[in-house]
Amino acid sequence: MPTLRSSVASILAVLSLVLLLHATATAAEPTQKPNVMFILADDMGYSDLGCYGGDIETPNLDNLAAGGLKFTNFYNTARCWPTRGALMTGYYAQQIHRDALPGLGGGGRGVRQKWARLLPDFLKPLGYRNYHSGKWHIDGKVLAAGFDRSLDMRNQGNFFSAKGNFLDDKPVTPAADESDYYATTAVADHAIDCLQEHADKYADQPFFHYVAFISPHFPLHALPEDIAKYRDDYLKGWDKMREERFARQQKLGLVNTTLSALEPDVGPPYAFPDAMKKLGPGEVNRPLPWTELTEEQRRFQATKMAIHAAMVDRMDQEIGRIVAQLKAMGAYENTLIFFASDNGASAEIMVRNGGHDPSAPMGSAASYLCLGPGFSSAANTPFRRHKTWVHEGGISTPLIVHWPAGIKAQGELRNTPGHVVDIVPTILETVGVEKPTAWEGEPIPPAPGKSLVPAFAADVTIDRDFLWWLHEGNRALRYGNWKLVAAKGDPWELYDLTVDRAESNNLAQQNPEKVQELEALWNQQLQSSIDLAK
Repeated sequence: MPTLRSSVASILAVLSLVLLLHATATAAEPTQKPNVMFILADDMGYSDLGCYGGDIETPNLDNLAAGGLKFTNFYNTARCWPTRGALMTGYYAQQIHRDALPGLGGGGRGVRQKWARLLPDFLKPLGYRNYHSGKWHIDGKVLAAGFDRSLDMRNQGNFFSAKGNFLDDKPVTPAADESDYYATTAVADHAIDCLQEHADKYADQPFFHYVAFISPHFPLHALPEDIAKYRDDYLKGWDKMREERFARQQKLGLVNTTLSALEPDVGPPYAFPDAMKKLGPGEVNRPLPWTELTEEQRRFQATKMAIHAAMVDRMDQEIGRIVAQLKAMGAYENTLIFFASDNGASAEIMVRNGGHDPSAPMGSAASYLCLGPGFSSAANTPFRRHKTWVHEGGISTPLIVHWPAGIKAQGELRNTPGHVVDIVPTILETVGVEKPTAWEGEPIPPAPGKSLVPAFAADVTIDRDFLWWLHEGNRALRYGNWKLVAAKGDPWELYDLTVDRAESNNLAQQNPEKVQELEALWNQQLQSSIDLAK
């Protein structure tokens, strides 16, 4: 009979052989590139999601955050088209003609330089299929930018009609009966269709999918059943809502600051007096104390916020459908999902696209409503100001990052400052490709973005020189935890963001040398951007 020692030796030999064969087989298997999906909201405030302190039902995004990371200091550019240009290229929008520079122009109609390629051009050589569903607002046609399929939602004035949209760069013919059409659902329908086709025909290839919802951008259009969920929730007013959201944010550990004060003298960034007349006596264009509003005004404002909430809620529901499709096709575990907003909530009040019928139900196709500065301030809790400003309320966004196969951390916070210019280098490092140094013989200049990949593993601070903003005369620079900021025509303000992201305690007069130092850096970046954009 075999001895105990010989039996153990035999077992160990067998185990060694099994491990060797497993290691050999594993080494022979090709590394599977991750899929990447970037989901972008439009005009959504920092505190609108449940996982960022909000009161809106967003269980699908909350689940992604619980299974991944929440970045607390992530930034956009304060406006839709510069954010999208920066997101897809890795450059500040001013560097690529997608936001204005003094003496050079640029902006929503600006055309990028040939070297300012979009992300799909760098992913295609690795075999990636590239899909776009939703808002575009980048110069040029979508398929020419490297995407294989696209739904370009050019109709941004009526959530209940497909009229004016483009499919694969060709005009869409709307259905004769659009009674069941809603833009947010249509974005998800297209995204799911692309994913289903990918699973059927291209399962051996990875994909990049850019899902750009219009929600909750004005006009405030939502499905009646979604509005009904929130109809009376905001009659408590924006003051109380801000306090409640701020308390939840503190409990979640998202912020280390005071709550910003409402600014009753700061209204919409652009004045449209005629719109105020059309909207009637319920409209208010200043964030006045809630108790000073009439009963009619309180109901009107609360209903607008209910519609905004309904739009965010429906977007989350549609994201849930997209996630379900990823799971059904076996792609969920190895899909790196990002979620962010293109700017803060909007204080704008205007009437476009056929006008506003005051007799129509609020939130229906015949109405044209905007959130306005009262509830925009609440949506941007705890920060100050709104879309178009580069104070924290205009440029701060949630950033959720979820990737089960590549990120072990679950439900953790990441406090490093980051910016949409970081997304391209982050994705390129994740998929294992170096950005080329030239395009069709023309050099590609260095870009300002930094990879966020080190922060996937631990709460580290990404090393960078600074972050920089300029939009319609509003300007800012973040250097470490110092922030220099000024609204158009105003003097520089200086804030210590370690304790004051509410931008409540202006330290400029106490620290004139720091103001001068940071102003020099801001001007340096301005000149660098001008030189690159020429």
